[in-house]
Amino acid sequence: MTAKLTPSQTVGPFLAIGLPWPDGPFVVPEGTEGAIVITGIVFDGAGDPVTDALVETWQADQDGRFAHPDDPRGAASPGFRGFGRCPTGPDSAYRLVTLKPGALPSPGGRTEAPHVDVSLFARGLIDRVVTRVYFPDEGQANEADPVLASIADPARAATLIAEPDPGALGRLLFDIHLQGDRETVFFDV
Repeated sequence: MTAKLTPSQTVGPFLAIGLPWPDGPFVVPEGTEGAIVITGIVFDGAGDPVTDALVETWQADQDGRFAHPDDPRGAASPGFRGFGRCPTGPDSAYRLVTLKPGALPSPGGRTEAPHVDVSLFARGLIDRVVTRVYFPDEGQANEADPVLASIADPARAATLIAEPDPGALGRLLFDIHLQGDRETVFFDV
């Protein structure tokens, strides 16, 4: 008898079981002064929408402080959770309500531009992929950011900068492409 190879398997989809919660997409309550919306669509390597992904975010508040007791810069703004979690819907879109973060100190006395850290979980991934959302109105800060500067190809770095939604003030568009010609930059963390 000849042994047969085990067919390959992918992880998930299981992300909708127990991970999302009703206020997960709200890093701050809707209607909070200065709140912005980051929304986008997750695409797979073939360019098809991913209807069962999970987008998680972690970020500083508008003063560059984290909602964590070990942050040496002090407590974050009241009502600011710093963490968001949103599944993609049937249209493959996610929507997070948050505040635009402040700049962050970086090793060597440098400063990181305002950004939101993003983890993406999706079927077919063994582990999460990690990226960042930078802000289009922070050109000078983005140019000086050590993480963006580490990406040699400007077209690749541009995959990390959200676009303003021309139809809605205070709303940013940030599509995530898992592979392909428009692949979002992911970090090995």
